[in-house]
Amino acid sequence: MQGEIGVRHSIDYDMCINCGQCLINCPFGAIEQMSFLEDVMEKLNGGWTVVAIVAPAVRVAIAEEFGKPPGTLTVARLHAALKKAGFKVYENNFAADQTIMEEGTELIGRVAYWELGLKEIEFEITDSYPGSWRKKVRLELKEFENRPLPQFTSCCPAWVRYAELYYPEILPHISSCKSPQQMAGPTAKTYGALKVWKVSPEKVYTVGVMPCTAKIYEASRPEFNSAWRWLREKGLIPESVPPFRDVDAVLTTRDLAELFRRKGINPLEFSENENPEDFEWYSGGGTIFGTSGGVMEAAMRFAWSVLSGQEPPATSEEWDFVKVRGYTYPRVHASVTIPLKKELRKETGIDEVTLNVCVVNGIGFGGMHIKPVIEEVLAGTSRYHFIEVMTCPGGCLNGGGQPVEPMGTSWIDPVLPLPL
Repeated sequence: MQGEIGVRHSIDYDMCINCGQCLINCPFGAIEQMSFLEDVMEKLNGGWTVVAIVAPAVRVAIAEEFGKPPGTLTVARLHAALKKAGFKVYENNFAADQTIMEEGTELIGRVAYWELGLKEIEFEITDSYPGSWRKKVRLELKEFENRPLPQFTSCCPAWVRYAELYYPEILPHISSCKSPQQMAGPTAKTYGALKVWKVSPEKVYTVGVMPCTAKIYEASRPEFNSAWRWLREKGLIPESVPPFRDVDAVLTTRDLAELFRRKGINPLEFSENENPEDFEWYSGGGTIFGTSGGVMEAAMRFAWSVLSGQEPPATSEEWDFVKVRGYTYPRVHASVTIPLKKELRKETGIDEVTLNVCVVNGIGFGGMHIKPVIEEVLAGTSRYHFIEVMTCPGGCLNGGGQPVEPMGTSWIDPVLPLPL
């Protein structure tokens, strides 16, 4: 955004990271987002299997559009309303659990290679859903020689875009994992289509329901057509089927509210009782992705479980890494000491490992919150192993696709960053 007080502003689209903060903070309501509402309405009425990939921040905001106070939680009611509208539901929380297993595994690999000096590492992961499974993972750590520490998160597409535009040299530090939305899309069009809904993959239309305008940009990136490539490789779709994207469209929270209004649906009129099925299961680790520090806390839980071999009860305070929660601060720093399990103690000769982590809560005006962190990494002086970045202050909860408040969201973004 360019311009001064009293002068007409403009957006340099080539340098825009699509975060939408200008939209929800514009005092004149002069900025609009791209909308796929008409396309989604057409697909709902046109014989497609339309899958809603619902982000956790949406269910604490959608009620605002129907007269309830901000923060009113709607989970089962939102699911029921989506089904009434004709959607299949794929919880983005479920995809966030997929993400943290992948991103956490990558973090373990980088730490094992660079910090512990190992050549390989083997561990077991499990899920927390009905019919839970266990899987042994064995990592050959040579592949991590080009993936240095610290590792940055990759869930926020506006942050990834910021890095690509302004600090491309930092890209090897960013996790190679897709965001939850981009993991959900191809899973819905492959496993979901073939095994769960038993429909033709090319007739599955995936819709991210997001608090974030940057997700619209992310879904449009040409490299995200992995479902189509895999299905073609396996001969599971006709060769005549043209390339299709993993996520076909994105609706913001505001868009979804308008869709419900057009269909005469009020999500608050449904029951909050629910029997989850298929892709509606998820853990608390996925749920907290929607707030600053949530990805970090989920990653610390994963790292603790893998490296220590311990798994405290779900309600145990040992799972509460309060120090990494960043909602009210521009940057949060913490050190998490993890006792190593017996095999790792024997192999490394040490009893514990301390992970230094940083949470960047909103990149700040002109990047003021994130720039000092990046510049230390590039200078080789960073003490961190893992860094979470969310572009919007407070995290996805205050994304550019959320209901617009009269005061905007800039008031929660601290003016001065804390010292490193």
